[in-house]
Amino acid sequence: MDLPLPDAAALAHSQRLSTFLAEEIARQGGWMPFSRYMELALYAPGLGYYTAGARKFGAAGDFVTAPELTPLFAQALATQIIPILEASAPVILEAGAGSGRLAADLLLALETQGHLPDQYLILELSPDLKERQAATLAQAAPHLADRVRWLERLPDTFSGLVLGNEVLDAMPVELVRWQGETVAQQGVTWSHTAGFAWADRPATGELARVAKNLAEEAGLSPEVTATGYTSEIGLAATAWTAAWGPILQRGALLLLDYGFPRREFYHPQRHQGTLMCHYRHQAHGEPFSYPGLTDITAHVDFTAVAEAGFQAGLEVAGYTSQGQFLLNCGLLERLAALDPERPDYFRGAAAVQKLVQPQEMGELFKVIALTKGLTTPLLGFARGDRSHTL
Repeated sequence: MDLPLPDAAALAHSQRLSTFLAEEIARQGGWMPFSRYMELALYAPGLGYYTAGARKFGAAGDFVTAPELTPLFAQALATQIIPILEASAPVILEAGAGSGRLAADLLLALETQGHLPDQYLILELSPDLKERQAATLAQAAPHLADRVRWLERLPDTFSGLVLGNEVLDAMPVELVRWQGETVAQQGVTWSHTAGFAWADRPATGELARVAKNLAEEAGLSPEVTATGYTSEIGLAATAWTAAWGPILQRGALLLLDYGFPRREFYHPQRHQGTLMCHYRHQAHGEPFSYPGLTDITAHVDFTAVAEAGFQAGLEVAGYTSQGQFLLNCGLLERLAALDPERPDYFRGAAAVQKLVQPQEMGELFKVIALTKGLTTPLLGFARGDRSHTL
């Protein structure tokens, strides 16, 4: 693995987080579950990837998200969001708003279409990102900034739209290794000689139960796992989804992320899982490299998300690919409305290709809607709904 070297300040920051992680492993008796390592690597106060000052989004960061590509993305989303707000309450809550680009573009799009929400709430744990979001909104939509308010925890009750773009993939996951009849939980150790290293322990309790059920449902028989099968279980993502069951009074969760339904997620050929790291636009599979400077993600098991929502009292209103969803919401019509002689059109056309083409983001990324108290069909799933695959 040949990654770019960080500068001295960034390397010192990574070393501080590494020391913190090593001390936490020692406090836990010399071993911690990978889920805890991932949580601290991403969210340790003042040190984690999302809670410190490293630039993450856009061309100068580690990856580019859909809102960073073009405002057409938010404009298409607005087409779906408007009827949800009309049927529930004129409030949007965006979880993990990144750079604030989507919030700014959505507010401007909804203003243009005459459906500004009364409030735009942002659920954000990172002080650094909160500052970036406020700066983005102040620059792009200063006249709408007074509608925005930040939250540090889930509200007690909520009606309106809950929006999450690439949120679930950044939640800590358990790493599990099935081998024949045994199920192991993968964890992390640390020593002065080896640094961070993998170490397995037998899975116990809830994790062992979930892993056993997953293996049965996905067809991971002892024959399939005889030589070892490693994958992720997103207990944090399902818990977060289920938490909205009693909170949401009327409205929808609209979640966009990369992932698969369960049978595809735990396909026999995907025996090394989906864990992926991003550093300066390079994807790699080494979560121990440059802690605090490296994003760590895993694909989403959308079947688990749907089950968690349903068991918490939410309805699965639709599930499809991002490409199909955006086309249903009029993305091409938004592009066609631009002046073909202007640079914005050419930039928009290139971004649209990336958003909808199957070999780009169009197929890997999915969209799921979980609703409560809504009866009208959702436009984004009018064609190509894949709920039957969950």
